[in-house]
Amino acid sequence: MPEDPIDHIDFDELREKAISQPLVKHMYTADPSAHVFHGKIYIYPSHDIDAGEAFDDLGSHFAMEDYHVISMESPLADAVDHGLALHVDHVPWAQKQMWAPDAAHRNGKYYLYFPAKGYDGIFRIGVAISDSPTGPFVPEKEAIKGSFSIDPAVFEDEDGSYYMYFGGLWGGQLQRWRTGRFIADEPDSPLAHCPVRKEPALLPFMAKMSEDMLEFAEEPRAVRILDEKGDLLLAEDNDRRFFEASWLHKYKGTYYFSYSTGDTHNICYATGESPYGPFTYGGRILNPVVGWTSHHSICEFEGNWYLFYHDSSLSKGVTHLRSIKVAEITHRPDGSIETIDPYGNRT
Repeated sequence: MPEDPIDHIDFDELREKAISQPLVKHMYTADPSAHVFHGKIYIYPSHDIDAGEAFDDLGSHFAMEDYHVISMESPLADAVDHGLALHVDHVPWAQKQMWAPDAAHRNGKYYLYFPAKGYDGIFRIGVAISDSPTGPFVPEKEAIKGSFSIDPAVFEDEDGSYYMYFGGLWGGQLQRWRTGRFIADEPDSPLAHCPVRKEPALLPFMAKMSEDMLEFAEEPRAVRILDEKGDLLLAEDNDRRFFEASWLHKYKGTYYFSYSTGDTHNICYATGESPYGPFTYGGRILNPVVGWTSHHSICEFEGNWYLFYHDSSLSKGVTHLRSIKVAEITHRPDGSIETIDPYGNRT
């Protein structure tokens, strides 16, 4: 995951052109999962730090250790940092790399879902509980049974059911689960065990959550993402295929599954008629940002829809020191979503 060439970027000019500014400037934050609880926006981001790790395609330099919760009275209001919500040292099974989290609310309890590497070097997904949306959160002693890879996103449907979507390539290890068991061979290669060219692209996974929100209620299954002909997207289709950063939202009865294409840096979406899919590719929501990663969430506030995302403009292009942002998005009458250029005009 090499650094993008940034020598040509005038960051003062970039900040002036940007459609939005960092919500938080006293620390670096990324991967914002935003929800509206009781009429207020709560954002659950990663907390980026510079831990001195070497840059590599496994993401070792993303060495995050804890989570803070950010709240906003509205998308135009100041962001408030509520302090430490959970630290890796509090999680018995987790050793390092507290990557992109998400949260859910049910029956007066708040659930923080997070990926982390265990002491065996394998990413799992954990859950921690609080009586408050801002924490602190108390983690379960073990990771969620049957969980693997990264980037959990939990969607609440209108019937009160909850579903988790997860998975990420390369350092996120999704390709190492192709056989249903973890493949430990070639541990230093991010591309080992990935499909090639004309093979179908790797797919994210999902599962309905149990009533207590602590386990999967079913065996995780692949989320099918199809092209306009109804075929699975191929591994070589880097501009459209899934890489990481699952999210689901529902608009006028249609389910929108959105995600990052990773090495091509797009945020794309696909639509379907069920939380289980299949989903048909619909287009891009967000063009590439400064920095290698792109990760987002989408939520509704008072009838308008907002995209929460990040870039590395505040750190002047340092890929693992990112800042969360927000921009309004538009669903067209035909259900498609307008593409946002983070530093220019919508298309």
